[in-house]
Amino acid sequence: MLFLLAYISSVVLINFAFSAAPHLDIIWSAWGGLVFILRDMVQTRFGHGAIVAMLVALVLSYVTSDPTIALASATAFAVSECVDWLVFTITKRPLHDRLWISSALSIPLDTFIFFGLIDALTPAVVITALLSKFAGVTAVWLIMAWRLRKQAVAG
Repeated sequence: MLFLLAYISSVVLINFAFSAAPHLDIIWSAWGGLVFILRDMVQTRFGHGAIVAMLVALVLSYVTSDPTIALASATAFAVSECVDWLVFTITKRPLHDRLWISSALSIPLDTFIFFGLIDALTPAVVITALLSKFAGVTAVWLIMAWRLRKQAVAG
C-alpha cells in the first residue's frame, strides 16, 4: 500500500511542480525517474490494477495542476501504460526482465510525448529525464535479479 500511495502522490506532486515552477523543468524531469520506479512497484504488486492508480493520480493532477500539464501527463502515461501492458501480456520472460523491457520501450515514448506536449522538449531535459528513469528502472531490475539469485541459491 505504501508504494501505491507514494506513486499517486508523486504523480500529483510532479505535475503540480511542473505547473508551479516550469522553469525548473530539468529538476522535475530528474524526479520522473522516481515515478517510474514507483509505477513498477505498483505494477508488481497490483498488476494491471496500476492503471486505476494512474487514473486516480491523473484526476487529482487535473484538479491541482495546470490542465495542460495534467493532459500531457495523462497522454504520456496512457501510451507508456499500453506499451507496458503489451510487454507484460505478450512476453513470458521473468518479471524483472519484463519490467526492464517495457521500460526500455515506454520511457522514451513517455518522455518525448510529455515534454513535447508541454513545449519543454530540450536536449538537457530529455537527457536528464531518460537518464534518471533508466537509472531507476535498472536499479529495480538489479534488486529483483539479485533476489532471484539469492532464492535460487537458498532453494
